Amino acid sequence: MKTSPARTAAFEILMRVETTDAYASELLNSSRFSRLSTADHGLVTELVMGVLRWCSVLDNAFAKHINKPLTKLDPEVLVALRLGSYQLSFLDRIPRHAAINESVELVKRSGKTSAAGMVNAVLRKLMKLHFRPPAEVAHPEWMVKRWSDNFSAAAAQKICEYDQHPPQPAFHTDDSALVTELAEDAIELEPGKLLKSSFVLRSGDLPRTAAFRDHRLGVQDEASQLVAILVGTGTTILDCCAAPGGKTRILAEQNPKTNIVAIELHPRRAALLKKLVSESNVQVLSADVRAMPLNRQFDRILVDAPCSGTGTLARNPEIKWRLKAEDLSRLEAYQLEILGSAMKHAAMGGRIVYSTCSLEPEENQQVIEKALTDNPAFHVIDARSRLLELQSNGELAWKDIDSLITGPYLRTIPGVHPCDGFFAAILECK
Repeated sequence: MKTSPARTAAFEILMRVETTDAYASELLNSSRFSRLSTADHGLVTELVMGVLRWCSVLDNAFAKHINKPLTKLDPEVLVALRLGSYQLSFLDRIPRHAAINESVELVKRSGKTSAAGMVNAVLRKLMKLHFRPPAEVAHPEWMVKRWSDNFSAAAAQKICEYDQHPPQPAFHTDDSALVTELAEDAIELEPGKLLKSSFVLRSGDLPRTAAFRDHRLGVQDEASQLVAILVGTGTTILDCCAAPGGKTRILAEQNPKTNIVAIELHPRRAALLKKLVSESNVQVLSADVRAMPLNRQFDRILVDAPCSGTGTLARNPEIKWRLKAEDLSRLEAYQLEILGSAMKHAAMGGRIVYSTCSLEPEENQQVIEKALTDNPAFHVIDARSRLLELQSNGELAWKDIDSLITGPYLRTIPGVHPCDGFFAAILECK
């Protein structure tokens, strides 16, 4: 029996995510799956992201029909069960016999023929299962409790609900000709909700447009765009931890005559950054920010630090199942090292924007507080003043500035705001 291209691809991607540190979003956009039809690629995305978003709920549904712990199952069997049960439970238009039979066939093709009968029997017991559980149960309890304590129970619920739906792709551009070109390619857009220079995809296949293939636009969440815009203009700009390059591109567009140094640790990602950001005023270096090969000062620095990514679970749902509470202290120490190194390269009167796509205080406020203790030459600039400036010059479309502020910091919350969760602090060297 053949399996459909979409289910075959979904199984392969989910296996990679289950057995390696791969991210589904990167695999879905890789060249390996670019030849799938638009319909098949859409189904693959639905299957992969749906399984990852509802993983714990799916596991609980079929675990009761298996007489051993799920940890004892081969990953091929576990992935096939999740793939089949997601289709049975959440997708009304998928024929149930196809969801079951192809899941069984995927197990056989992966070399786990002895488990085919069990997979068939378990999925048939789930044939009548159809539910819409609360979004909170599709998140680790420790995460939901933290968000409830740090924000509010209502905000935690909104975060969880936001995480369980595909975010609308957005991009940043000031080029009206590009918008016209996309319209001619049957791309329907709507204005950004946070920024006047942002556009949100309403319908159409953006990755298949010439503009996307030629790297003239890149999909980037509106909160991520806002962080880059916070940096403003400068005579010398340093972009730390720059890949994949969305923020670097905005910095280059807003500072066309400024030399921008973009540093990325991993050579492969640095090479990709060079392709995506081809502006002549951008110099890309592959180096560790904690030991920068530079003897220069910059008046604007962006430190978009590697983080847990808990503000991006709508687009990176696998993070929910990989991250542990104890990881946060390790990440905090790493972020402090990066920010401390960046501070050494800030000119007198220069500013640093420190940001993460994390919702966790250890990676945000606590990093800033500790960094300021270690570097008393810096102080925090109230982000409200910068947001008011952006609002007055027509860049910021969001009206409720108070909702974007926590203390002196920028803070977006998924579900409360129509975007990923980002934190940003503006530091100034006295």
